[in-house]
Amino acid sequence: MRNLNLDQLQTLIAIADLGTFAAAAQALHLAPPTVSLHVSELEQRLGTALVVRGRRQAGLTPAGSEAVRGGRLLLAAADGLAEQVRRRAAGREGMVRLGTSAGVSPQLLPRVLEVLARQCPGVDVKLEVLSSVEAMSRLQAGTLDIGIVAMPQAAAGGVHLTPWRHDPMVAFIPSQWDAPERVTPEWLAARNWLSFSPSTQMYRLVAAWFGQGGQNPRPHIEINYPPALKSLVVAGHGVALLPFEYPDEHELTGMVVRHLSPPLARPMSLAHRVQALPNAAVSNVLQALGAFASDEQGRPCEIPVG
Repeated sequence: MRNLNLDQLQTLIAIADLGTFAAAAQALHLAPPTVSLHVSELEQRLGTALVVRGRRQAGLTPAGSEAVRGGRLLLAAADGLAEQVRRRAAGREGMVRLGTSAGVSPQLLPRVLEVLARQCPGVDVKLEVLSSVEAMSRLQAGTLDIGIVAMPQAAAGGVHLTPWRHDPMVAFIPSQWDAPERVTPEWLAARNWLSFSPSTQMYRLVAAWFGQGGQNPRPHIEINYPPALKSLVVAGHGVALLPFEYPDEHELTGMVVRHLSPPLARPMSLAHRVQALPNAAVSNVLQALGAFASDEQGRPCEIPVG
C-alpha cells in the first residue's frame, strides 16, 4: 500500500469538522471536485468507505472516524517536524562545541553564556576549557566548532580567526602592600609574581612585558586559573598580572588594581572552522559572542560573522 497523503487526510478532517464537502472546499481553498477526489483516493488507498455522503451533511463511517483521529496525530507530527527543520535551518537548534581559554575570567564567561542562552535558546552549547593550542588542533580535527583563543596563533588550514577582545592587563596587588601608582617590570621583578604556567600564551605575554624592562623573573607560583591566582593575592602571596574584563566590587576586597607601565593588553580571537555549507547554529553563537568584542582601546566593537 502506498503511503498516506497528508493533504487528503487534511481534507477528510475538514469535512468531519465542517460537516459538508462544500464547506471543506471553501476552508481549504480547493475546488469541490478536488475535495471529492481526495476522499475517493483516500478510500481506495485504505480499502474502505470513510464518508457517508448525505444530501445536506456528510457523516463519517467508523473507519472514517478512526482515520480522522489518527490523521490529526499525523498532521500534528508533520507540523512539528516542519517547525523543527525550520528551527534547525535558522540556527535556533543544534549543538555547538565551544572551547575557551582558561584566561577568560569567571566574570566574563557567565555573561557570555547568559547571552547565548537568551539569543540561542534552542542551541545546546557544550563548553570545554582548553589551551589555545589544543583548541586550534581540535578545530582542525573537526571535534570543536568555535574556540576562544589567545593570540598570536599560527595560521591553520580550514580555521578562520577573527579578533575578539583586547583586554588591558593590570596588576592585582595585596591591599596590605605599599602599591605604586603604576607597576613596572623592575618593581614586580623584585617581588613575588603569581603566574600562569610557561606553556600558556598568558605567561609568554607577561614574560615579553618583563623583557621590555630588561627583566626575566621566575614565577613564585604557577596556576592556570584566574580566581585561584586572585585568592593568593588576597592572602598576600604575591602579585598577579591578569586581564581587566568585568571586575565586580566584591572581587576587589583584599586587593588593589594598578595599571602597568609600559601598558599591556591581552588579545583574544574567535576561531571557527571554515565550512562549505554554513552552520546556522554556529553563526548564531558567533554573533552572540560578538556582543562582547572590544577594540585595542577596550571599546565595544562589532565583529564580522561569516
